[in-house]
Amino acid sequence: MGFAAGFVSSIAGAGGLIALPILLSIGIPPINALATNKFQSVFGTLSSTINFFRNGHIDFARLYPALLCAGVGAAAGTVVVQHISGDFLQRLIPFLLIGIALYFWFSPRVDDHDSHPRLSSAHFNWSVGGGIGFYGGFFGPGIGSFFAFAFTSLLGYNLRRATAHTKPLVLMTNTTSLVIFLWSGQVIWSAALIMALGQIIGARLGSSLVIRRGAALVRPAIILATIAMATKLLLA
Repeated sequence: MGFAAGFVSSIAGAGGLIALPILLSIGIPPINALATNKFQSVFGTLSSTINFFRNGHIDFARLYPALLCAGVGAAAGTVVVQHISGDFLQRLIPFLLIGIALYFWFSPRVDDHDSHPRLSSAHFNWSVGGGIGFYGGFFGPGIGSFFAFAFTSLLGYNLRRATAHTKPLVLMTNTTSLVIFLWSGQVIWSAALIMALGQIIGARLGSSLVIRRGAALVRPAIILATIAMATKLLLA
């Protein structure tokens, strides 16, 4: 399960589609399932982040402000989710995911070439970094697709570059959220450690495929993953 989640997440940002439903299906309470999923996700995202960085696809100098905003947003979201129900968000997310799938399907901006940005980096940092970071801490499924959508549609990144820059933001979001869950004692260690090992291997293989194939691989993967995730959430 960890291997499959890491592989899918590194390509399409949808590892939660695999891991989270399985954790819930075996009787793990929702908060503990979220916490355990964050633990194993951190290792997979770290693996793919290192791989993308070593191959020269991540510019951390431009990404630091967005990382800070994502961390603050994730902390707020993780605190909030432990005190309120996420039912409304769970009903809303499928429709947002369907919208993202349609964008990646039809938009001419989604390819292996950069395009003109529609939003300044400063506005992107707090609105996208902070906003999606909050969502990642509060709920999480599809966060990689949301970040990739933002990079391509708002900053004009090509799809390979967008996928690479998504990973550090997801890593910051999940790590911040995980620290709070660890402090609250919510992680189920017997599942988390085994899944983390599979995540590392799967994410490394998936990120290497993205580096080699670019939009030809990532575009259909995101479309299929977001539609599958939306369907899963609608039928839950």
